[in-house]
Amino acid sequence: MAEVAPPVAAANEVIVEVHASTVTSAEAAMRRGRPLWGRVILGLFRPRRRMQVLGIEVAGIVSSVGRDVTRFRVGDEVFGFAGFDIGTNAELFRIREQGSLALKPLGLSFEEAAACVDGPTTALFFLRDKAQIRPGERVLVIGASGSIGTYAVQLARHFGAEVAGVCSTRNVELVRSLGAHDVFDYTREDFTASGRTWDVVFDTVGKSSFRKCRKVLGLGGRFVATTGLLNYALSLWTSLWGGRRVLTGMSVDKREALPFIGSLVESGQLQIVVDRRYTLDEIVQAHRYVDSGRKRGNVVVSVR
Repeated sequence: MAEVAPPVAAANEVIVEVHASTVTSAEAAMRRGRPLWGRVILGLFRPRRRMQVLGIEVAGIVSSVGRDVTRFRVGDEVFGFAGFDIGTNAELFRIREQGSLALKPLGLSFEEAAACVDGPTTALFFLRDKAQIRPGERVLVIGASGSIGTYAVQLARHFGAEVAGVCSTRNVELVRSLGAHDVFDYTREDFTASGRTWDVVFDTVGKSSFRKCRKVLGLGGRFVATTGLLNYALSLWTSLWGGRRVLTGMSVDKREALPFIGSLVESGQLQIVVDRRYTLDEIVQAHRYVDSGRKRGNVVVSVR
C-alpha cells in the first residue's frame, strides 16, 4: 500500500471515486509478467510506471469531470473496465469519457457491479461476436466456475444453446445451478473421451488446446480461446481451410457490452457469483487467494 498523488481529469476524462474493484486472474498474471508477450505493453523487465497500481474492474461514483465531458455528470454511479490503463485498486481512478464506462445497473451494490464487468463482457465477446452461437447449438465451457466461465454458461443458455461445463468437484453444483445441462468433473473424467461432440468449445482458462479438442468438435465446430499466441496463428491457418476453426481475439472496448450486460443483470437473467470479499488494505491476501487457483466466480475488493 502506498500514498500517491490524486489523479486530475483532463478535458475529456472522468475521475471515479472508487467504491469497489476486483482481483482477477488476468491482472494476477500481469503482476507476474505473464504471459511474456504482454511485457511488450506493460514493460519488458519491470512495469513501465515506477508506481504501477493494479486493478481492471471498477464501480463507484463520478467525483469530477473534464470541461469537454458530456456523457457523465458528478454524482453518477458507474461501473467500467480499465483495459490496459490499469489502476482501479485505488481510492480514485481516471478514465477517458469514451472509455469502457457506463451507468451502474439499478439495484446492484458497488461490489456486485464491479464483479460483472470483465467476466460477462469477455464471455459475450467470444460467444456472441466471435463464435456467433445460434439457438440449439451445443456449447462446452472449460473453466465453467471462473469469472468468465460462470457468465459464459449463463450467456450460452441465454442465447438458446445446450450447455455443458468443465470444472473441479467442489464447483459441480455451482455450475449446474447456473444452467449447465451437463457438468464434467475434470478430476474424475475426461470430456474428450465422452464420445460426445460440441459445436463450440470455449476454453476460458487456457487449460486445453485445439489439438486436444479437435476430435470433440462437430463439423464446422469452433474452438474458442481467450489466451495463447499459438491460437492467433491457428485462427489464421484454420480460417483458410474452413471446417473446424480456432477463434480468438481481445476484448478491450466494452462500451456497447456494458449496458447490455447491465440490462440482463437488472432483469434477473444473469447471476453474479462472488467468492470472497476483501478490503483495499487486504489486497495482498486477495492476490494470494487468486494465485492459489481456487477462485470461483469473482474476488471483490471493497474500497469504501
